[in-house]
Amino acid sequence: MKLAEALIERADLQKRAAQLEDRVTRNMLVQEGEQPAEDVRDLLSEFMAVTAALEALLPRIHRANLGATLPGTALSLTDALTRRDLLDLRLKVLRRAAATASERQTRYSNSEVRILAAMPAREFQAEADRLAKERRELEVLIQQANWLTDLPA
Repeated sequence: MKLAEALIERADLQKRAAQLEDRVTRNMLVQEGEQPAEDVRDLLSEFMAVTAALEALLPRIHRANLGATLPGTALSLTDALTRRDLLDLRLKVLRRAAATASERQTRYSNSEVRILAAMPAREFQAEADRLAKERRELEVLIQQANWLTDLPA
């Protein structure tokens, strides 16, 4: 199995676990004399099976991330994922700053206090554009590595 396939399976299992958690919660309490729509014990049993599958899969994914490198680089997949997460954080802040700096303040009279941006929005946007390009290029390499890397046993 390739790492990319394992990541798809992980996403499916995580989604399934979240759905089961919701169903357990919705069926936990019933009005006296009524029956729940689904048996909570069966739902919990299924939830435990899903989490057991995740428990077996996640360490294999982590080992693959540690052992794989991005094509054409010496950068480990784990380091690349960390870099991507930090780029996402930086992009979020820069985009929010650019949006805030771009806001037009409505003044109803000249006596009202005028609010100005501390920095021009274009500076934030230019840096955000540069980081977004870097993130896209990194994502391509990460996806390529995911499809080239075999999942360890």
